[in-house]
Amino acid sequence: MKVTLRKQLRTRLTLWYVAVLGVILGFYVVLVLSFQYALVTRQIYHDEIQEVVTVEGLLFFDSHGALQLQQNYFSHPRSHLLIDRLMEIRDLSGVVLYRSPTLNGMSLGGPSLPREGGETFNERVVKLADGSHAFVISHIHSMQGRTVLIRLGYSLAAFRERMLQFLGILLIALPVTLLVAGFAGYAIAKRALSPLEQMAAAAEKITATNLNDRLEIENPDDELGHMGRVLNHLLQRLEDSFVQLQRFTADAAHELRTPLASLRTVGEIALRGENTVDVYREAIGSILEESLTVNQTIEGLLLLARAEATQPGRERTSFSLVELTGEVLSVLEVLIEEQQIVVEQGGQKLTSAIVVADRRLVRAAIMNILHNAIKFAPARSTLRIDFTTYETTQRFVQLSIHDRGPGISPSEYEKVFDRFFTSADQEIASKSGSGIGLSVAKLVVERNGGTIFFDPTVSEGARCVVRLPSPDAKSGAGQYA
Repeated sequence: MKVTLRKQLRTRLTLWYVAVLGVILGFYVVLVLSFQYALVTRQIYHDEIQEVVTVEGLLFFDSHGALQLQQNYFSHPRSHLLIDRLMEIRDLSGVVLYRSPTLNGMSLGGPSLPREGGETFNERVVKLADGSHAFVISHIHSMQGRTVLIRLGYSLAAFRERMLQFLGILLIALPVTLLVAGFAGYAIAKRALSPLEQMAAAAEKITATNLNDRLEIENPDDELGHMGRVLNHLLQRLEDSFVQLQRFTADAAHELRTPLASLRTVGEIALRGENTVDVYREAIGSILEESLTVNQTIEGLLLLARAEATQPGRERTSFSLVELTGEVLSVLEVLIEEQQIVVEQGGQKLTSAIVVADRRLVRAAIMNILHNAIKFAPARSTLRIDFTTYETTQRFVQLSIHDRGPGISPSEYEKVFDRFFTSADQEIASKSGSGIGLSVAKLVVERNGGTIFFDPTVSEGARCVVRLPSPDAKSGAGQYA
């Protein structure tokens, strides 16, 4: 089917090429015939003028008053196209004084026209009695005290016959030319589409097992090269999606294996023999605790998958980062009060911190960051939240969250954003959850055109910095009052 489609495209291109060429050649034939007709007609006109001037010198009235023409007139050089000379001479009253034998008694142009031949050599095409046509010029001439009207013409029969022969040759040559052009066009189309066939053949061999293969592009600057680049980008996106899917599957299997094994082990131990109510109660508590871990892991994995599946820029809106952070703090208020943490917010003079991002995902990212900060912060400590603006080539709103917890080792500033990261510090590792929260936050922030990192200059605790793009400064976003 694909081969048939390619052949159809090649055939359609050839037919279009032949059709356009046929129209151009048809126009060319008409143009050539028109030009040739006009050129020969002009030549006839000029030769007839020369003939008339010659005739005027050869006319004379004999002793009987009859108009005569010297015989050496017929020796005048003639163009090979100007055959069948016709001539008629009248007086001003319309009486025919002379008529050439080639007319066979027929009139050359009929009655005299008003002011015919008076000012110049009038030209016209006339129809003779036998149905033929002649190109005639007229001129007034005075001789021996008398004025006559000279009409001289040439039959157009031979000329038109030659023009028809010329047209016939062109019409015979036209289909031959189109046939040759069709074969040439088909060969050119085949050659032009050969890179497309090669790309199609290479694309057919690409499956889920070799998505890293790419199409070879001979010329990246032409249209086929552009299509090849687009297909390669598509393959890259497919490969990235497959890698994400495989990584998600591997992560889910890895993280769920341990708690599920623990659930089964606890259950099997509890069912061995007869135990007291306290033993069963403890087993059920362990099962519930592991179930909570499994639930948190699954929620983290789903959030991570949703963040990866979201196309950048598709659901971006403008919103206040200050208001969104306050909304998250309200959700975490119970946990904050339980640990008696004091939340201090700086940049209160920042009237608005408008950012452009996916609000739903950014909310989840800030939720994970704040939850981590509260979880690691000591009881009755201070949690500092600041809003500022940051500008490079673009304007950003910067959110910083500074807790007074154990902090992060310098060697782990980048690793903390890895999936399922567990710190080497046992104190920190004991409080860590599934290790997905910060990786989700990093993915969300970067997908929305921002950056996230931990400040290495902080000496106490950990300070997480989030920068998200802000609208144009004219909107007043991120301006201090």
